Amino acid sequence: MGGTDVTDGWDWRQPGGAPTPAAPPGAGAPPAGPPTAPDGVHRGSATSPWWSDALADPWRDPYAPAAVVVPGPVDGAAEPEPVADPDAPGRPTLRQLLLIPLLIPLITALLAGTLGGALGYAFAVRGGAAGGPVLGAGSAEAPALAQRKPESLAGVAQRVLPSVVTVRVASLGGTSEGSGFIVSADGYVITNDHVVAGGTGKASVVFNDGSTAAASVVGQDPESDIAVIKVASATNLRPVEFGDSDALAVGDPVLAIGSPLSLANTVTAGIVSALDRTMQAGDPGGPTRYYAAIQTDAAVNHGNSGGPLVDSAGRVIGVNSTIKSLVADGQEAGNIGLAFAIPINQAKRVTQDIIGTGKARRTVIGAQVGGTGAASGGTGGVRLASVEPSGPAAGAGLRAGDVILRLAGRPMTDPTDLIALVRKFAPGSVVTVEYRRGSSRQNASVTLAADVK
Repeated sequence: MGGTDVTDGWDWRQPGGAPTPAAPPGAGAPPAGPPTAPDGVHRGSATSPWWSDALADPWRDPYAPAAVVVPGPVDGAAEPEPVADPDAPGRPTLRQLLLIPLLIPLITALLAGTLGGALGYAFAVRGGAAGGPVLGAGSAEAPALAQRKPESLAGVAQRVLPSVVTVRVASLGGTSEGSGFIVSADGYVITNDHVVAGGTGKASVVFNDGSTAAASVVGQDPESDIAVIKVASATNLRPVEFGDSDALAVGDPVLAIGSPLSLANTVTAGIVSALDRTMQAGDPGGPTRYYAAIQTDAAVNHGNSGGPLVDSAGRVIGVNSTIKSLVADGQEAGNIGLAFAIPINQAKRVTQDIIGTGKARRTVIGAQVGGTGAASGGTGGVRLASVEPSGPAAGAGLRAGDVILRLAGRPMTDPTDLIALVRKFAPGSVVTVEYRRGSSRQNASVTLAADVK
């Protein structure tokens, strides 16, 4: 290469002259004199190998690799053959120029897919569902129950539920189950008479937290369908707050709470559908019950009996007692949006009588009804078949044959209307009676009384 073969990495030449080849083995010594490079640096003896002065050179590392020095061109000598480094960068070829536009979208798509997959996995793991989509909104949107407004349905239910119990009464035919609610801190509970009827007088209650306590029947009034039981060893009981059933209006929101079909702590919502809905109920061979009831469309089923109907402030305004159904006799009845509750003003009065005397007073008008006013040639009202000589009706001037058209402003169309509405009022209440005698209409004020039984 260029006239000089480098075998040991050392090349020395005289200044301005051609390089001096190394002496072959056995050849004579070259002329004496220290050779020098153009920079004046001593290069060592021409007869000594390149490593002979390594120990005397403080800048030479005897363990360093040898450096190959390629001599420059000599005047008149041929140019060395160019050497191409296959690893050196060069100008792109046409094929490379064509591949670059195709590779850029592919690389971009790969990077985007990788990044998207990594982010999706991270979000899925954070949401608790690795490998699947994240569903729903953030948990901060759902307020805790303790944060619900007291006037909301949830707030009302939360406040009333601790006062509602499931009532179980043992009888010869099995166990009767219904609902009830605590009305005093010492353990008195209101329920329906038909829940405890036929029992042995022993009962038990299940509170909304699942705890149970023994109870006993204090008294009952079959005609008003109200019974009172008392919890034994009552501690930390929370009685309900009473409302005013006479202050209700059609359309007021209400909640029914109880244990329908043994499903304890069930809350259903509705409105007051009607007021003073008079009806007659009772099992064959049993007492006949008359209701001037609060009608509601809240879902009420078997097991709700005796449970509270509460208003939007959480005050009890009725005792859920009966429902209307389309099923035939002997079949299991279910809710169709027609439920009826005893007004709490009446239920509270009966309860106080039972606790105080062991029995309830029944409100009477002192007359017997004999049919509708149509029987006497009229077009409406309830005809009086007889009037007790010393009763409230007689004291107000009413006679047998008179037709009662309205009682306290409520129209009379059926004998049940008169009986149910009279029993709604407390003994001693003064009510206005509009009646027809012959072809004339008259008004009278009647002071209702309690019967002697």
